[in-house]
Amino acid sequence: MYEKLSKSANEFLREKSLNKDLSPYAFRDENAKRRRTDTHDNADFLRTPFVRDADKIINCPFFSRYADKTQVFSLVKNDDVSRRSLHVQLVSRIARNIGNALSLNCELIEAIALGHDIGHTPFGHAGERVLDEIYRERTGRRFLHNVQSVRVLDNVYPYNITLQTLDGILTHNGEFPKAEYYPQKISGFSEFDARLNKCYTENGYANSLLPSTLEAAVVRLSDVIAYLGKDRQDAQKLGVAKESDFSKTAIGDFNAEIINNLTVNVIENSIGKPYVMLDEEHFKGLKTAMRENYALIYNNPEVKKKTDGILAPVMRKLYLNLLKALENSDRKSPIFTAHIDYVNQSRYKRETPYEENDKDDIVVDFIASMTDDYFISLFNALFTGHGYEIKYKDYF
Repeated sequence: MYEKLSKSANEFLREKSLNKDLSPYAFRDENAKRRRTDTHDNADFLRTPFVRDADKIINCPFFSRYADKTQVFSLVKNDDVSRRSLHVQLVSRIARNIGNALSLNCELIEAIALGHDIGHTPFGHAGERVLDEIYRERTGRRFLHNVQSVRVLDNVYPYNITLQTLDGILTHNGEFPKAEYYPQKISGFSEFDARLNKCYTENGYANSLLPSTLEAAVVRLSDVIAYLGKDRQDAQKLGVAKESDFSKTAIGDFNAEIINNLTVNVIENSIGKPYVMLDEEHFKGLKTAMRENYALIYNNPEVKKKTDGILAPVMRKLYLNLLKALENSDRKSPIFTAHIDYVNQSRYKRETPYEENDKDDIVVDFIASMTDDYFISLFNALFTGHGYEIKYKDYF
């Protein structure tokens, strides 16, 4: 039973919505597209199309797992070091601030931001690299966390999310920033699906995709703004780098400055425009900061050796164990009890049963959904006396 607003309350909210002062370049709720027609997903003025998307995403069983997934630094017990849950909140907050200033559709912005990393692996980008390697060896297809985020919300859980939210999630990759973002229009789900499939098969194709809305462009840029200074802050807490190691540029020296200055600059240069942009000086500063973050943090040998060396053999062993259990229909295996059976509790209608998906895809879904702690616990439970040392650096 789903109760609805009274006619008078609905009319009040409708009038309020009509009087909202949106930019002529903002995406309008009435143009939202869903894959399937379902009366349950019909928008009203209490839950507009993208409010519904955000509600679906935040209530997805995989959403809570953000809280124990590595952002950058794995196998470290430190409550002050960012996890993916904080990163997602920061992206949402920064993007909504920019979107509000530019009179864009902030509900669409929030939905994209909340869902953009829901397909991310445990152990951050180290986990993504290893899972991509294994999946590619077995299937010839690529694993990319932005593509997996779409798969979670469109297949693993067939939530009937709007095209605009899914497109923003697919194109959010902030590793390839641009000074200017002009929306790349998309005609519908057929074109979206074609792009999505090419991401699996054409190396580098996903990096060429551009958002179809200004709202998605704001999230993509906010993704970079959210992690640039925060990752430096975390690196300094752990003694990986010092503030003096980084160049002084127009965007600032520390996290609060970087967020403020990039936010101000993108607003200044994008008000009333059909694009989102940074000026040349600030874009140069952003590129310099990214380059230095890679050199001093992400590709730092001391950071990488804590996970990369141990993760490859351990994830491969777990992957093959789960795949064999699927092939043998071993209903006692965690691939059934902790994943397939759990996913099938969803009330959403499926065209085909989830377990009829490709077996490698199901294994990838399960591993990508895991938190760091769950991955380690499951591996230890399945392989007693395995000889691998997967150890956290403790508080003291």
